[in-house]
Amino acid sequence: MIDWKSLPAFLAVARVGSLRGAAEQIGGTHATVRRQVEALEARLGAQLFRRGADGLALTAAGRMLLPQAFEAEAALLKGVNAVQGLDREAAGRIRLSADPMTAHYLLAPVLAAFSDLYPEIEIEMNLSYRIDSIERLETDVSVRHVLAVEDDVVGRKLFPLALGVYAARGYVDRALPKAGTRGEGLCWIGYGPVAEVEEFIRNSPFPKARIRHSVPDPEMHLHLARAGAGMTFLASWVQARFPELQRVPGTALDLRRSTWVLLHGDLRRVRRVRLFVDYLCDALLERRADFVGG
Repeated sequence: MIDWKSLPAFLAVARVGSLRGAAEQIGGTHATVRRQVEALEARLGAQLFRRGADGLALTAAGRMLLPQAFEAEAALLKGVNAVQGLDREAAGRIRLSADPMTAHYLLAPVLAAFSDLYPEIEIEMNLSYRIDSIERLETDVSVRHVLAVEDDVVGRKLFPLALGVYAARGYVDRALPKAGTRGEGLCWIGYGPVAEVEEFIRNSPFPKARIRHSVPDPEMHLHLARAGAGMTFLASWVQARFPELQRVPGTALDLRRSTWVLLHGDLRRVRRVRLFVDYLCDALLERRADFVGG
C-alpha cells in the first residue's frame, strides 16, 4: 500500500521541479522531501524523477502517476472540507437583520427550513425598520429593500421590490365609484410627516384623497387596509398572502427599490455564513414573482 504521506512530497516536486522548492511549499525540509520521494519510488519499483540542467523532471513513470496523484489529492481535500464543514464550520451563530414585514411573512418559513438542514447553526434576528450597520458590526447578514447600497459591504442584488397602492376589495368596490377625479372622497392611511410618502401621494392618481391617521408601522397599515380603513402603500407581495387586498385601479407599481442580501466582506470566508446566504438567496429567488409584483 502507498504511504499517503509521500504523495504531497511527490506532487510538490512535480509542481516546482526541485526538492528545496517542494520543501518550502509543503512546510518540510529538503531531506524529508527526498526521503518521501525515494520511499514512494521504492514502493512502486520505478524512478519518478530524473535530474537535469533545469532541476527535477518527471520520468515516464512519474508522468503516468501524476494524474492519479492529483485525483487522490482532490478527493482527500474534498473529504477533509466536508468533515470540517459538518463538525465545526456549519455551526455557530449568525446575526440577521430584516424589516418586520419581510421577516414575519416571507422569511419565517425559509429560516425554519434552513434550521432543519443545519441544526447546529443558530439565527439571532433583529427586526427593525432602522437599517443596522454591517460596517459597524451591528449585524452579520442583512435583507434590505433599498434604492441604493452605500455601505462598504458585499452582497447580492436579487430583484426589484414592487411597491403599490393597496386597499381591501370591499373598500375599492364601495368607495372608488363615488370618488372625484383626483381622489376626493377616498382616504389614505397616513404614515405621518414622511416626505417620501407625501411625494407618492402627490404623484398618485388620488392627490386630493384625505390623509387620515398617523401610523408609522407598515404592518399596522396592512391590517388597517385589510379591514377597509382606506388606501396605503405596501409591497406587492401582500396581495399573494392576503387575497382580500387588491391594487387600487389606476395606480402603477414603483420599482425603484431592489431587494439585497448583504454581509460584511470578512464573513465570506466563514462557512456557516456562506451556507446561510446561499440558501437565503435561493429561497428568495424562488419567491421572485411575489416581490416583483404584477
